[in-house]
Amino acid sequence: MNQPTHHQIATYLTDYALSELVKYVIEDTGCSIEEAMERVYNSPLMAALQDEEGELYVQSPAHLYELMNK
Repeated sequence: MNQPTHHQIATYLTDYALSELVKYVIEDTGCSIEEAMERVYNSPLMAALQDEEGELYVQSPAHLYELMNK
């Protein structure tokens, strides 16, 4: 069985974090999924989250949500 690559792991964790962040925005604001996605994807956190070398994607989605709202 092949082991996943660093990139595959980073992609999986980033995708998971993004989906959780969208859920948190919806829960906190009551906005639509489209608006929540726009808020998350347009936040300054997005670029940092996608930087594999920074490894921000290993943080919990709850922590990332706090960072996003600072």
